[in-house]
Amino acid sequence: MSKVNVVSTSSHCLTQYIARQPIFNADKSLYAYELLYRESTDNVFPVGTSDGQATARLFFNALLLMGMDKLTGHQRAFINLSSDALLDDFPKLLQPHSAVIEIVERADEIPELATRVASLKKEGYVFALDDYDGDEKWQPLLALVDYIKLEVDEPIIKTNMMIKKLKRQFPTVTIIVERVESNQQFNQLKAAGCDLFQGFFFARPEMLSYGNVEPSKLAVFDLLHCTARKNLDFEEVQQRVARDIGLTARVVKLANARSGNLNLTIKSISQAVIYLGEDAIRQFVRVLALSELGSDKPTELTKLGLTRAKFMASMLIPGGKELAEQGYLVGLMSVLDAILDMELAVIAKEFSLGAELSSALLDFNGMLGGALQLARAVEEERWLLAKELLNTIRPASAMDVVFSAMFNAREYADDVFASISVRDEVN
Repeated sequence: MSKVNVVSTSSHCLTQYIARQPIFNADKSLYAYELLYRESTDNVFPVGTSDGQATARLFFNALLLMGMDKLTGHQRAFINLSSDALLDDFPKLLQPHSAVIEIVERADEIPELATRVASLKKEGYVFALDDYDGDEKWQPLLALVDYIKLEVDEPIIKTNMMIKKLKRQFPTVTIIVERVESNQQFNQLKAAGCDLFQGFFFARPEMLSYGNVEPSKLAVFDLLHCTARKNLDFEEVQQRVARDIGLTARVVKLANARSGNLNLTIKSISQAVIYLGEDAIRQFVRVLALSELGSDKPTELTKLGLTRAKFMASMLIPGGKELAEQGYLVGLMSVLDAILDMELAVIAKEFSLGAELSSALLDFNGMLGGALQLARAVEEERWLLAKELLNTIRPASAMDVVFSAMFNAREYADDVFASISVRDEVN
């Protein structure tokens, strides 16, 4: 089992794990990767984790933060979804054709699933039926899926006969056989008409690890509360997201993922929330809740991010609400390099921050860059530099404005963390 360290572990973030197992063509060339949820370096599905929890954690941590292309090297991806996730339209958090969605063998409510799959297929989503065993209950789904996955059975002639039967009934379907463990099995399955192959004969699941910042329990609770109402208040959602750096990172990333090839440039949290729209936001929160995430001990780095964000917004508010919101986002993003162990240049590119926000984050350019540099000067108690920077940002203001803004920003961050601690104690 090889380990690819996508983002190295940091003392300020949790390490998350995911396995990917290649799927090969008949000529043994790579066709796709199946992404598998893991909780540790033990390359097995975690005991006591439901299909729903695995689905949500895979979506929330891996797909919404790291991104599908990063995990698969721009190859096709197969991902497992529980029945509940499918019925709750989780696929709509992804672009159609961005992944093959596997209906797991433990799925129930087959008639309802078939109706939902038929609806999603009209929108361009692609499906596979996992571990098909010939049971009649799957009949409503067989004509809808693009892939059918089988496991090697012993004697192997039983699997070969199943392949031929499926090919006669559904000539356009692609057959994948899992648990191929020898060259002899591979050759026999290939001769029977199998299209794609997966198993230890080719490669064991490869472990990937990556740094991760998780949202707080209070943030989860608050978002659930405000999205439970019939009419969604986008301003309220934006405020809830803005208080948590883990949520901010995922909402911005999700907006980028949903934009496809539109080259969306994110300039504020509110822009990302509005772009996603009501349905996507509600689905996002359901994924968040089901994943049962939430850090018990918020780090000082996330508090620093909140402080910077609030300070920059306060210093830039005379320039208008839009500029203040941009400052808030830059402030939060400015600590992600330390939390995720990524270069800021990579973060700016991954989150599609655009030229203006990126140059502020990387080179302290413009009003936004000046406000970020001012925040850092105050943190480091470099008062002469702070005064010079204030003269470029707000030339008519005295240093008292800086002291007051930083005091209020620290109080804001402390209040957020205090409320998290109280909520955790209650829970």
